[in-house]
Amino acid sequence: MKDRSEIGIDEATARYESWLAGRIPLVQRDLEAKHRAMSAGIFPFFRATFYRWADRWRALAGDVAAAPTVLAVGDLHVENFGTWRDAEGRLVWGVNDFDEAWPLPYTNDLARLATSALVAREYHDLRIDGKEAVSAILDGYREALEKGGHAFVLAEHHTALREMAMYRLHDPETFWHKLESLPTVKAAVPEIVLASLRRALPERGLKVRIVHRVAGLGSLGRQRFVALAVWRGGRVAREAKALAPSACTLAANGAGETGGMVRRAVWVLSGATRKIHYDAILRRGVRCPDPCVKVDGAWLVRRLAPDCSRVKLNELPRKREETRLLSAMGWETANVHLGSPGSRAIRADLKRRDKHWLYEAARRLADAIDDDWRDWCKGYP
Repeated sequence: MKDRSEIGIDEATARYESWLAGRIPLVQRDLEAKHRAMSAGIFPFFRATFYRWADRWRALAGDVAAAPTVLAVGDLHVENFGTWRDAEGRLVWGVNDFDEAWPLPYTNDLARLATSALVAREYHDLRIDGKEAVSAILDGYREALEKGGHAFVLAEHHTALREMAMYRLHDPETFWHKLESLPTVKAAVPEIVLASLRRALPERGLKVRIVHRVAGLGSLGRQRFVALAVWRGGRVAREAKALAPSACTLAANGAGETGGMVRRAVWVLSGATRKIHYDAILRRGVRCPDPCVKVDGAWLVRRLAPDCSRVKLNELPRKREETRLLSAMGWETANVHLGSPGSRAIRADLKRRDKHWLYEAARRLADAIDDDWRDWCKGYP
């Protein structure tokens, strides 16, 4: 039987979707949209295929994967950052999504973030030199580890980052018009979802309309229900998104003899192969969390608003400090990792590595992704 890292992208995708369908209901029309998006460009393809990364990154990264373990983001990339309001109402910037959180070598998040920067350059969403981009990420990560990290509260500090974030804040009227134009869900909505959404609204007893939202790439195909309501003169929205165990579960289960050791280690660290780590990673780290984000069973419930969303690179101003932005992404990665014990071991591991280890690993991984994308486009032109 072939190792998962040796099979082609078409077979890997079919296996993953079959595995996922055994755990949560999937929306077939949204999956088809995902497949089309994967053909549209190498960066959308990269974002949509964390399951492929989970299968292959250790083999491609080599010694880079031999590193201290943390509760990692897993599916980290340059568009997995966004803004929200903390408990004090302050605008905060940071990692936006933890769907694939899993115990992994800390180098997974750095390698994936660095690879995404190289891929985004090919897709023309970043203009910075590749080596400079990777150096900025690593410099920010190291500095945060040394200083103990801090959250990115844009209300007071981080002027350049605040200007970039404020530039792309969605126009409120356009944002709400887009949500209001979504179709009402006609099929039965699970009672647990309705109850979760109603609890998340600012007041009980509000009249709500439940709509279906299509969003994301990695999670495209999962059920998303949005409750729309009017509250005290303005509109409010709460979304429930289906959660599932990380694709790393499938990668561990599909490993060969060598992977068997990895699989057993992951099982010990995770506690159970079915465990979802979203709530655990939200509660850890040096961050200012969004008080409106809750994990309710196998559903993620969160507030949707113009100032509470993912930051897309193509929405940022053309004149922007990309070095500072990528350094902040590296710092925020460390903020997350500082929620796991062993930062001293990470610093020691970083010191033993040569100057170009991250760029060289990211280049190998980006080349493999490019090959996969070209193969995928043959079947989905």
